[in-house]
Amino acid sequence: MKKLITEQEVIRLAKANIRIIPIDKGDLVTALAKDKIKELGLKVVSTDELKKINDEHIDINQSKKLNKVCLASDHTGFKMKQIIAKYLSSINYDIIDVGTYNEDSCDYPDYAAECAQKVLKREVDFGLILDATGIPSAITANKFNGIRAATCYNEFSAKSAREHNNANVLVLGAKSLGEETILSILKTWMNTDFAGGRHQRRLDKITAIEKSEKLSKII
Repeated sequence: MKKLITEQEVIRLAKANIRIIPIDKGDLVTALAKDKIKELGLKVVSTDELKKINDEHIDINQSKKLNKVCLASDHTGFKMKQIIAKYLSSINYDIIDVGTYNEDSCDYPDYAAECAQKVLKREVDFGLILDATGIPSAITANKFNGIRAATCYNEFSAKSAREHNNANVLVLGAKSLGEETILSILKTWMNTDFAGGRHQRRLDKITAIEKSEKLSKII
């Protein structure tokens, strides 16, 4: 059945904090409704397209445990990456190393992006990236929808990133932290589970933002 989308309906949806308005083929949208949609910054998308987007969304944090980790670094984190790889191997983790493979100067976005994609494809349990401070690689990885990369600097931040934020990429500063601190952070990260509850509600809001951004590129 065709629907008539009026200005009042748009206002009602906006008050309910609904930012995306699905419209079936043949539905009618009044001129006033179109103006109100534009004024309020809402998005209009076909129900078919919305279903496609929802189907494509994967909660990569509900994957079964693989005992695999993706490691990445730029040249500043190369040495520390070798130490971490040795530790993870000693506790029976398989390593997917996406580079860099030496201490020659290189560009951190290349390796952070590669690591993020491995996590999104669910080829690993989590990603671990090293650069000098842990900041630029986290910025890069977080450009990917579904990635929650956390720059951790002590055990508390690692515990919080996993327990509260369900982070799936750990980013560390190889030049700003010592070896023992880095290994301690990693162990805390691996021994902490997501708490769910109110934290899931907050993560759902992040997912809604990601979906809204994806829709804005379509419309």
